[in-house]
Amino acid sequence: MVVRSAEPYNAGPPLETLRMSLLTPVQLFFVRNHGTVPVVDAAAYRLTVSGLVDRELRLSLVALQREFAPSTVAATIQCAGNRRRELNAVRSIEGEIPWDAEAVGTATWTGVPLGAVLRAAGARDLGRYVHLLGLDTVATDTQGFGGSIPLEKAMSPEVLLAYEMNGSPLLPVHGFPLRVVVPGYIGARSVKWLRSIFVAAEPSRNYFQSHAYKWFPPHIRAQTVDWTAGLTLTEPPVSAVICTPREGQRLQAGHLTTTGYAFAGGGRQIARVEVSADGGMHWEAAQLVGEAHAWAWRFWEAHLRLLPGRRPIVARAEDSAGAGQPPEPASVWNFKGYVNNAWHRVTVEVV
Repeated sequence: MVVRSAEPYNAGPPLETLRMSLLTPVQLFFVRNHGTVPVVDAAAYRLTVSGLVDRELRLSLVALQREFAPSTVAATIQCAGNRRRELNAVRSIEGEIPWDAEAVGTATWTGVPLGAVLRAAGARDLGRYVHLLGLDTVATDTQGFGGSIPLEKAMSPEVLLAYEMNGSPLLPVHGFPLRVVVPGYIGARSVKWLRSIFVAAEPSRNYFQSHAYKWFPPHIRAQTVDWTAGLTLTEPPVSAVICTPREGQRLQAGHLTTTGYAFAGGGRQIARVEVSADGGMHWEAAQLVGEAHAWAWRFWEAHLRLLPGRRPIVARAEDSAGAGQPPEPASVWNFKGYVNNAWHRVTVEVV
C-alpha cells in the first residue's frame, strides 16, 4: 500500500493493482481515516437508533444479525478527495491527503438494510435526514466522525449496515464491527464503526457534514469561505481513470493496450469511455469490460498506436445521464480538492 499518512492511517494501493480484479481484495482496498482506528469489543457493542422515531432501539451485533434479514450489495466506495494530486498541481491545497487516483475500491458488502432498521424503529414523517455517527475520536469534532443522508436515500434497499466485506467480517480499518455503506454517494457518508443512528428534521451539524465535504467554486479560498454557502457533496461525478500505463513509463512504439476504471455516482451507468494518444485531438472508443452493476465501477480497455516521442494519453467518460468530464482540472479546482473529474492524463515516453 502507498501510505499517504501514518497517523491517522491513510493509504491506497498502487494504481495498476486496481485493475487486477473487479472486486478489490480487502488488502488492496484504500483506507481513509480522520482519527485513530478504535478498538471495539464486539460482545459489548451496541447500536442506538433514536430521534424522530416511535421506538428507540439498542441493538447488539448478534441481535442485528438475528432479527433482520441479510442483504448483499456490490458497490464502489470512492473518497471525495480521489485524484486530488492533479488539483494540487494547479494550485496548492493545504492540509489534505494528496491522493492520486487510488482512493477507490469495489467490494461486496453484506449486512442489514438501513431502511429495515428505520422501519422497525418507526421513523416518523417529520424526519427528513438520518444522522450517522462513528466511534472514532477526531480532532475537529468532539462527537466523532459523522454525517447525514436524506431519509429517502436511507430507505433505499442498497444502503446497508454492513458487517461483512467480500464475504468476511470487516477488518478494524474498514469499520469493524459495523459500518454504513451508502452506494452512489461519496465515501464520507459510509460512516465506519457506527455508534448511533438519529432521525432528524435537519441535516447533521457534525463538522464533516457542515464544513468538510462541501464543494466551493475555484475563486473561493479557505481564508474567506462562508461554510453555509458550499454545496454539500453527495453523488460523485462521472470519471474515467487510466491505470496502465503509468505516468513517465517508457514504452516501445507501436500497439498499446491501455486499461482503467470508470465510475459515476447515483447509480448511473458508464455509457462510454474514450481514449486519446495525442492529448485529446483524436479519440478511440474503449471497450467496456464485464457486466454493468448499478452501484459499481466499470473496467475498460483501449487499443492505441503510439508513435515515438513524449505522448500524452487521455481518458474521458460519459454516464447514462449524458454527463461528461471537463477537459482541464483548473475548471474544477477547489480549495479542499474534492471530486476532481477532469480528463485523466498520463504522459509516457515512446521509443
